[in-house]
Amino acid sequence: MKLWSDSFTDQSPIPGEFAFAVASPTSHVALSANRNPHFAWSDLPDGTQSLVLICHDSDVPTKPDDVNQEGRFVPADLPRADFTHWALIDLPAASGPIAAGEFSHAVTPRGKGGPAIARADGTLLRHGINDYTGWFHGDPDMSGDYFGYDGPCPPWNDTIVHHYHFTLYALSVAQVELPATLAPRFTRADVLAAIDGKVLGTASMTGTYSLNPAVPA
Repeated sequence: MKLWSDSFTDQSPIPGEFAFAVASPTSHVALSANRNPHFAWSDLPDGTQSLVLICHDSDVPTKPDDVNQEGRFVPADLPRADFTHWALIDLPAASGPIAAGEFSHAVTPRGKGGPAIARADGTLLRHGINDYTGWFHGDPDMSGDYFGYDGPCPPWNDTIVHHYHFTLYALSVAQVELPATLAPRFTRADVLAAIDGKVLGTASMTGTYSLNPAVPA
């Protein structure tokens, strides 16, 4: 089972057009094109009926005290946690590649709608909410449910490069069955719990990103 992208290569920097924000010399950060990257796959296991694609950042600071604060920095030895950027489910095994910008092509204040999302051929998929939903909670201009893909935006004063893991799961079922109590909002954790025991194979690739000019990606 293989996964690749025309947007970036494994273990290499993610271009700014696929990020939520880019570095700015005047304001530290500026909103970016926020396009989802291209992805394609091959050699799916026999019996694969659908695919799930998940992206998470494994380097998010566990304490917000220093995050994006002038005159301070996020120390490299601070314990880190995961931050979900994308949870896409119900992608038929016979589907073609995901085009760059197909599911996200701008920053959408208050979040893109969901969970249902249609491809150009009419195929219906579902998007979970990503962790910008919690990050922007309480912000009067940005608060909302962030369905689908929203790209990297690590702290501009972080002292480490962030790693973004894109994982494709091949499933033995055509659709992911989620508890009705989750409708319409579901998370990466909900998906991983629901597909337990139904995964035939996985493939992954990792991109890096930094908004700190002193810490090249």
